[in-house]
Amino acid sequence: MTAVTPRSTAPVRRSPHIPRLDVIERYVLVQQSKSLAVSLAVIAALVMLIDFVEVSRGLGSNQELSAVRIFGLVLLKSPSVILQLTPFVFLFGTLSAFIGLNRRSELIAMRAAGVSAWRFVLPAAGMAFVLGILTVTVLGPLASAGDGLWQRERARISGTAPGGDPNAAIWLREGDDQRQMIIRAGRQDRANARLLDVSFFIYTTAPGGGRTFSERIDAKSASLNAGSWRLTDAVGAQIGQRAVSYSSLTLVSSLADEEAFERFARPQSTPFWSLPNQIRRIENAGFTSTAYRLRFQQLLATPLVFAAMSILAAAFSLRLMRLGDLARMSAAAVVLGFAFFFLNQFSSAMGSAEVVAPFIAAWLPPVLTALAAFTLLFYTEDG
Repeated sequence: MTAVTPRSTAPVRRSPHIPRLDVIERYVLVQQSKSLAVSLAVIAALVMLIDFVEVSRGLGSNQELSAVRIFGLVLLKSPSVILQLTPFVFLFGTLSAFIGLNRRSELIAMRAAGVSAWRFVLPAAGMAFVLGILTVTVLGPLASAGDGLWQRERARISGTAPGGDPNAAIWLREGDDQRQMIIRAGRQDRANARLLDVSFFIYTTAPGGGRTFSERIDAKSASLNAGSWRLTDAVGAQIGQRAVSYSSLTLVSSLADEEAFERFARPQSTPFWSLPNQIRRIENAGFTSTAYRLRFQQLLATPLVFAAMSILAAAFSLRLMRLGDLARMSAAAVVLGFAFFFLNQFSSAMGSAEVVAPFIAAWLPPVLTALAAFTLLFYTEDG
């Protein structure tokens, strides 16, 4: 009688090289996270130190502010500046992490074992992309709120109006398909909700869309209430007619009451989630929203910027096989980081001047950086 060997019920063991790759990827991500934290801490410390000195010499020289008060103002002001420098965090942090792996010969051992660079570079880029989304959607709005609070606190301490000089001229624009009004006020009286020394330039809109100047009205003061301007001591003159004086005059308005006195927040002080509505409000008021559209597109491109900088730094450090190349690679990383910074600033200036569309100005630098990073990585990995 032949004995039957029972079939083993033990689970089939998977190939050992698959979990080994997972461990390698996790290890590289941990090393990158540590380097990113160090880079962020260094850059944040430098920014806060510079802001502390700037606030101390600016507001601190005019007012008696304690060191604790100045530090609190710095905590409101610095986050928005730090977020603007986060591409350098990913560039230098990732470069430092992979240089450390090279110096300990760990990266060389991974490559010698047949592990493709794509297996640990792409997860690093993916983590940078996710952190970019988190920065835009969560950290960015918090920094924008802090920047807006910093602007208000600075204005309160220095005794000036937020966003500019309270005695500066105010320009408004409103209208519809039949009429457009351009309003200039010499100054404003916020306590009584009035514009002073006001001039109304009224244009009529032709069916073809062209506008023709029709009337000018000068008034001592103008107040906006319940959808209408109430002018006092006004003088109006239409084309080809004699000037007419009015003790009081009412003009229909499409502006909300607060829009006659509100100064729009800076693009940097506007949270990401509020930018679309802010753009609509500015355009409805008759002003250009180019700076806000550019800011919105730049925020949308932020995850790509972080990922591209990570890939570029990693691809650069893969060529570092000898410690003698450390100084050269570090210098190349610095040059690369500042090249991207100046390209981004130049593109932003071109977009703000409306030389190029905001979409192109915002996306061109990160796309070029990503293409350069993939090109260098392909060349390094595949020859």
